[in-house]
Amino acid sequence: EKNLDMLFYNIEMPLIFVLAHIELNGVSIDIERLNQIRQLYTSDLDRLITSIYSKVGHEFNINSTKQVAEVLFDELGLTVIKKTKTGRSTDMSVLEQLKDEHPVISDLIDYRMLEKLLSTYVNALPQLISPITHKIHSHFNQAITVTGRLSSTAPNLQNIPIRTLKGKDIRSVFVPSSNNHIILAADYSQIELRLMAHLAQDKAMIEAFNAGKDIHSHTASLVFNCPVEDVSKEQRYQAKAVNFGILYGMSASSLAKQINVSRQDASNMIDDYFNRFPDIKHFINQTIEQAKKDGFVKTEFGRIRPLQNINTSSWSIRQFEERAAVNTRLQGTAADIMKIAMISIQQKLRVLNTESKMIIQVHDELVFDVLKKEQDDIKQLVVSEMEQVVDYLVPLKVDVQMGNNWLDLNL
Repeated sequence: EKNLDMLFYNIEMPLIFVLAHIELNGVSIDIERLNQIRQLYTSDLDRLITSIYSKVGHEFNINSTKQVAEVLFDELGLTVIKKTKTGRSTDMSVLEQLKDEHPVISDLIDYRMLEKLLSTYVNALPQLISPITHKIHSHFNQAITVTGRLSSTAPNLQNIPIRTLKGKDIRSVFVPSSNNHIILAADYSQIELRLMAHLAQDKAMIEAFNAGKDIHSHTASLVFNCPVEDVSKEQRYQAKAVNFGILYGMSASSLAKQINVSRQDASNMIDDYFNRFPDIKHFINQTIEQAKKDGFVKTEFGRIRPLQNINTSSWSIRQFEERAAVNTRLQGTAADIMKIAMISIQQKLRVLNTESKMIIQVHDELVFDVLKKEQDDIKQLVVSEMEQVVDYLVPLKVDVQMGNNWLDLNL
């Protein structure tokens, strides 16, 4: 009735077997390295606790939201940013906004990040190692996220915060199953931007991708009206923020905060962007209009995401649903593409009877435990299968790295 049979029989059902293989294959963990990280993080945490107490002038329970709120707002007189049903919020978004008001805030942010890494990964991983296989067997969930992306639990591999050095460290404990194996990671390069160029049929962006240009430098040259070779590091960083911000419907004020410019400058940058890439503006508007008419949005493979509140009178809820409509068409389509790639790679690995195995999937990345003498063949197979899933106006591009753990991929 809803034309979901192709999605169900060609993608979701065959994927069950692929995920079963990944879960059974499991991932090896370097316990020695994990213990080193635990010692390092624990001593860093102790140092942060001492620093927080000295900056505040007394001890208190750092893990108590109520006590943190009393210290920040009653004792130090900092600005109350947000209130919830339980009182004044001290969540990470609030702390980020208070960063410049008192030196204790950056310590609190670091403390929370470290504490989370310790409890979620460093202290939890040893408990998850199977006594039979001596590996970790994460659970991959097919039908939990609204966009169709996979999620994982015990441990949650999708949420390792790789934007921070300490978060990245966690990846270094995931290692090959033996000395004659290596880790191979294959990552779709800028897949959502490529999909946006294709779906919007934006000539300027399609040409840039097909010519193999660095899309962020190219965007910067257009937005800042200068030759590519004159684009500064800062301009490229700002253009990158705009490129990805547009994907997720970022407002001018959010962009301004992220790249540290005035709201007016951020607004001008977004306007300049849409002037240079008019078809992208049209694609976004068209997607939102269609979602308002239908009450749902579809990926290119027919996956449906209901958007019951897209016509609500509440501005903030409506804005969220509009962003979700655009995001689902891009992220949801990327998720379906990844699933199809996983199915075809697993089939090839089975036919070739390789010792190399698929062991992790995180968003746009696939990770393999590869027998060293098979590495060239596996690399070629993985790139070929991932890049040939669809024949779009912009080719998909896969970056491959290899190494002795999931972090140090430099072989």
